[in-house]
Amino acid sequence: MATKTFAYEALDSTGAAIKGSLESESTEAAAQALLSQKLVPLSVTTAGQGLQREIKIPGLGGRTTLKDLAIMSRQFASMMSAGLPLLRALSILDEQTSKPKLQAAISRVRSEVQGGVTLSTAMGRHPDQFPLLMVNMVRAGEAGGFLDGALDRIASMYEADANLRAKIKGAMTYPVIVLMFSLILGMGVIIFIVPIFERMFADLGGELPLPTKVMVILSNNLWWVAPLAIVAAVVGLKYFRDAYRKNPAFRLRVDRIKLRLPVMGKLSAKLAISRWARTLGTLLHVGVPMLQALEVVGGTSGNAVITQAMKEVMDEVRAGNQMSGPLSRHPLFPTMVVQMMEVGEETGQITEMLDKVADFYDHEVEAATDSLTAAMEPLLVVLMGVVIGSMVVCLYLPMFSIYQNIQS
Repeated sequence: MATKTFAYEALDSTGAAIKGSLESESTEAAAQALLSQKLVPLSVTTAGQGLQREIKIPGLGGRTTLKDLAIMSRQFASMMSAGLPLLRALSILDEQTSKPKLQAAISRVRSEVQGGVTLSTAMGRHPDQFPLLMVNMVRAGEAGGFLDGALDRIASMYEADANLRAKIKGAMTYPVIVLMFSLILGMGVIIFIVPIFERMFADLGGELPLPTKVMVILSNNLWWVAPLAIVAAVVGLKYFRDAYRKNPAFRLRVDRIKLRLPVMGKLSAKLAISRWARTLGTLLHVGVPMLQALEVVGGTSGNAVITQAMKEVMDEVRAGNQMSGPLSRHPLFPTMVVQMMEVGEETGQITEMLDKVADFYDHEVEAATDSLTAAMEPLLVVLMGVVIGSMVVCLYLPMFSIYQNIQS
């Protein structure tokens, strides 16, 4: 494998920040090389990528993302592994974090820890920045004396989730661009081309076909139809999101519909299972009790169908039964997942089996996304051609009637 140049920022044994560069095969290998030099890596990026930086718009981008939590957790774990005191590590995180809201939360957590509050309790007071999943894992790490290991596991989990989401978003970029281009092109035809043809048809006389009439009416009324459609879409989307967040029954119906969609349904199901398996495996790995882990994973799965399933699983586990039994009664969980859970329960390796399930479905999601993108590209090109072609046909339809009138 060819080596690359990486720029890094790290802490030395005295806690001072240093910057430099080194040659390595990958980001992970570069971080390991820094650790071997008794340096705590804060950031490792490929050198010479100035044009590939993220674009930041003033007033936007303040929301804490999975990527931000992954970076923070990785830095936190590295500092704790290197033996830095907790307050010193929090101070460095406060200085290194670029997101204002996350930085403010870390600063308040540091003040509360300095006042005698445990780290997990302090983080739990800021649920808008630190998810319940993260707080529970930190609490388990504190109780078991392996906070650095828990933070490392959190970082790995969020990195895997962030990479998977980035993969899906990247795959959807091309279809979105094509659809937006088609919309802009269609609007251009309606705004600029249709009025020219309308005046020409009026001068030549004759009755306009219905499709052409529709386009002319739309062109003449676009000044109020377009804003009305945008407002209706915004209001409808806001109403849908509010109902989805606040109405559990509505959310359950929507999530069930998502899982039944012809193509996207299977992708949504695989993504939900991957997230469920990785989250549950991570919680159990750091020592969170089974019932508490099931409760947390049910509330953080992002899918109401899994949330409902976890409630039933909790009832069975509380009664002394195994987890694989109730899972087999839910069609969302394939036979392979149920059987792997049975093997994990029999051998005492549930965490390992959950990790394997998560890795398997991560690959499945990536493969399904690539296949979907490959199939959508020609379909979208055809769709764009049909839309624009239909507009052109609608504009030229009156030509036939006008030609007939001229002949007669």
